[in-house]
Amino acid sequence: MPRGDKSSYTDKQKRQAEHIEEGYEKRGVSKKTAEKRAWATVNKTSGGGKKSGSGRGKPENKAPAKKGGKKGGAASAARPAAKRSASARKAAATRKRRAKAS
Repeated sequence: MPRGDKSSYTDKQKRQAEHIEEGYEKRGVSKKTAEKRAWATVNKTSGGGKKSGSGRGKPENKAPAKKGGKKGGAASAARPAAKRSASARKAAATRKRRAKAS
């Protein structure tokens, strides 16, 4: 099986990857990077492609899915409002510039 072959993944895993990828693209990540990150998240969650057979399943690790919202929370709350606002303006300008380019 060649690297990058997705045939051993279940339909659910493929749907999850698609959904995660859309979320990254909405945030301004390139299509290629979004796809890589999405599959990395699915792999981290489920341990790679699932194969059929009794007793082969392992519980899913939900930590990668929960990580996103927590990551910047405490750190950004400690920064002054003016700094957070400036950072938000800069990010918005970057997204606007990238959207125009693509």
